[in-house]
Amino acid sequence: MKAGIFIKDSVVIRNGIVLKNGEELDGIETSKDLPEFLKNIFKYLNLKYPKFYKMDNLSKLAFLAMEILYSGEKADEETALVFGNSASSLDTDEQYLKTINEFPSPSLFVYTLPNIMLGELSIRHQLKTENIFFVQRNFDAALFISYINDLFLRPNTNEAVCGWVDLHNSEYDVFLCRITRSGQTLFNEEKLQKLYFATHE
Repeated sequence: MKAGIFIKDSVVIRNGIVLKNGEELDGIETSKDLPEFLKNIFKYLNLKYPKFYKMDNLSKLAFLAMEILYSGEKADEETALVFGNSASSLDTDEQYLKTINEFPSPSLFVYTLPNIMLGELSIRHQLKTENIFFVQRNFDAALFISYINDLFLRPNTNEAVCGWVDLHNSEYDVFLCRITRSGQTLFNEEKLQKLYFATHE
């Protein structure tokens, strides 16, 4: 039997814009330079989290999307994380490789696995439940639907955040959804596809 679950909120960070539930957040200074753009979002959100500046760009993208998704609301500690992308941690891997000939960077090495990003989110939001990271060629709504439906059949899953956090060569594509046991928008493949592809050109 499938659990009745719903999409409560969604966030997109793509092409220099930030959307929450399809509405652009006004007042974020855009930049073609990704690190600068990420700092601008961080400042816009008025966050105080010094560890942010030590993260790699993949983790920063996920961190900021999660902050926007919850907008100051405390996440339930039984929130599962189900993420994916097409490049794993390749962007950071390549940066780390450049340091090997001189002095390997421990601060970069830490982030040469994509699930470190999930660890950063779990620490920030004090999450104590399951997380998983899929590496696949393209966003696969059916996979997310299947996996999360199974998670919600378990009594210890109260919420989930699922989505796509992709980064390579400064090209980024972020889409997160907050999934809950009650709401107005049913969590299904058609709706998830529509939300993900809404701003793709």
